[in-house]
Amino acid sequence: MRVICASCRVEGRSGDLGEKAPFDDPAETHGYCPRHAALLLAALPSLSFPDVELLIVVRRHDVTLFEYLQRRLDGVRGVKVILDRRVSDRRHALGQRAPDRRRLRRRLRLGQASSLGYTVVRFRPR
Repeated sequence: MRVICASCRVEGRSGDLGEKAPFDDPAETHGYCPRHAALLLAALPSLSFPDVELLIVVRRHDVTLFEYLQRRLDGVRGVKVILDRRVSDRRHALGQRAPDRRRLRRRLRLGQASSLGYTVVRFRPR
């Protein structure tokens, strides 16, 4: 079966995402390319922060920037500033081991990283 991104097709692109089983079936099925999957996820409201439209995640060790942004954006509706809690990338630190069987990344939404030390994640309002 050929897998096609219908959103790419609408935009005039081929949308071909490759093949999946059964390989002898010439029919088409639909999926999402990484770009359209990210756009779809960005259009969904946040489950963890239901009233947040703009989430700002500050690097773990940049407490000064976190406190500054928190003070400046306090009271702005739809904006939340949090400090990144991750210590390190656990998968990278463990070294050699069996291939990962999980199919999904832990972080479904990708934010826009800033060179100033924070990442901005946008959500659709409820």
